[in-house]
Amino acid sequence: MRKHRAISFALIAALTLTTAPALASTPKPTLAQIAAAKKIEAEKKKAADAQAAKLAAANQNLRALTAKANAATALYAQAQRELAIAVAASRAAAQYALETEAAVVEAHRVIGQLATNAYIMGGSMSDIQPLLSANGPQELMDQLSTLSTLGSKNTIALERFKAAEVIAKAAKQAADNAKAAQQAATNKVAAAKKSADDAKAAQAIEVAKLQKLQDQLMKELSSARKVRVTLEQQRQLALLEEAKANQAEITPGQSKIWPDKGFKGRSTIRTTEAQRLKAVSYAKTQVLARKPYVWGAQGPNSFDCSGLVFAAYRYAGLVWPNWDRLNAALYSTYTMHVSLNALVPGDLLFYSYDGSISSIHHITIYAGNGMMWEANSKKVGLIYSSIYSVKGLMPFGGRV
Repeated sequence: MRKHRAISFALIAALTLTTAPALASTPKPTLAQIAAAKKIEAEKKKAADAQAAKLAAANQNLRALTAKANAATALYAQAQRELAIAVAASRAAAQYALETEAAVVEAHRVIGQLATNAYIMGGSMSDIQPLLSANGPQELMDQLSTLSTLGSKNTIALERFKAAEVIAKAAKQAADNAKAAQQAATNKVAAAKKSADDAKAAQAIEVAKLQKLQDQLMKELSSARKVRVTLEQQRQLALLEEAKANQAEITPGQSKIWPDKGFKGRSTIRTTEAQRLKAVSYAKTQVLARKPYVWGAQGPNSFDCSGLVFAAYRYAGLVWPNWDRLNAALYSTYTMHVSLNALVPGDLLFYSYDGSISSIHHITIYAGNGMMWEANSKKVGLIYSSIYSVKGLMPFGGRV
């Protein structure tokens, strides 16, 4: 029994395809429709590939500009540090100049004191007059010879003052020059940094635009691929169902109800009683509307047997991945098996031409009181009928 069951499931797997969440509305798509879908998919892929190349180039350019901007930022930071050093040197030189200026005041005070002392001691004011009327350090140095009477100590003090003043002025000038030069260099580097940052920002915007377009193209490609796969799957599903139905018509010796061979389905259900009744109501509405039977169709204008089941429970609120478009055989393994005397409205009924799972060719929705709603065939259409009106009833129902 277990071996037979394994063989049956293997046959089902071999005869079915993975289904997409939503199928095309065209029943049993033609090869021309599939070819057209393939062409659209190829065009979308070509556009997506071309856009991907542009995006890759733009990203590469962005990486280069980012590296350039980072380098400019590093140079700017270094320039700022060097400017800070130059500013500190300028401030130190300015401080030194202030200190030297204080030394000038002190030197004048000393000279004044010396002149006073010379006068008191009988010296001639004419000897130091050129000193007192000196207009600047250089003229002061030119007249140092007149101070010989003041002593060598005073001469050394004045010479030190002159040297200190010269050094202070030179140091402040050098520091100010360095500060100005570094400020100019910093401004230049700052301009380069801004230019690099602006280029990076502009490229980032361009990359974002290209990425957005690429995302859209990939979305369109995915949609086109889904359409193509759906059409192919729907065609294969319709051909499979049709082939099994045709085989059932020419297979003799079919039982009214097949004996129970122990086939098992799911261990749990996914629906409430309200959902099952809603599915029954939907199937009833389609039958009473006299919708036509079309291979591979699942509504809203036409149905085949498994298409009616799929549409009814989708209407009741089941969606992918909990509910999918399968063939009649797979629905028998996709639902929890219940005995025929325990059927409730909304349970599914299965019909096989030799009592195996793999030969199930028809599926219906139990309406209650031994009756069912079904998409019977192209000849009969959608009808309300007895559960025994079709040969080969499997000995179990399927509760969704």
